[in-house]
Amino acid sequence: MMQLVDFILHIDRHLAEIVQNYSTWSYGILFAIVFLETGLVVTPFLPGDSLLFAAGSMAAIGAFDLWLLLILLTVAAVAGDTLNYWIGRRVGARVFTEKSRFFKQEHLLRTQQFYERHGGKTIILARFVPIIRTFAPFVAGVGRMHYGRFWAYNAIGGILWVWGFGLLGFLFGNLPIVKKNFTLVILVIIVISVLPIIREFWQAYRARTLATKAS
Repeated sequence: MMQLVDFILHIDRHLAEIVQNYSTWSYGILFAIVFLETGLVVTPFLPGDSLLFAAGSMAAIGAFDLWLLLILLTVAAVAGDTLNYWIGRRVGARVFTEKSRFFKQEHLLRTQQFYERHGGKTIILARFVPIIRTFAPFVAGVGRMHYGRFWAYNAIGGILWVWGFGLLGFLFGNLPIVKKNFTLVILVIIVISVLPIIREFWQAYRARTLATKAS
């Protein structure tokens, strides 16, 4: 766990090591990380926003071809959500139990609440929220959202997410103040990303409190 935290907080350094050690294969490694984070409900802990930002910043110094990087990672994001949708459609919610180590029921319930609040556009909004991002396409599959509608939201969300964070990294990741405080920038990105989850928790807590008082 500590190694994962270190990888996320110092992702610029680790990504530079990956490029140095694997050269062109680095594209495949990034593709796999994005695909797995969005495609499997057992890997919501993999870096997403921070990885895209760091990769964009490295493209600015020539470590990656920016357009190839953005296109490949968009394909990975859309393909990952598509896989997750079909897993949810085939397997359903029965794998989520209180005792499950990987399929945590609380994550499923949290995502369902997100759907109740935002409807089908959850597929787009969830791209920018860790954990919800991984479970949203699964829940869409469980709920048997029309695939054509899902795919449209999926494609739009994937493009906005990958190109948004990738271009932010490309444009600002190598500014002296950002490079000097890269870990802090990554922490800010993570905090901003989880704010919607905190909001959902707070609203659920208030609703339970009001219901308890009313009874």
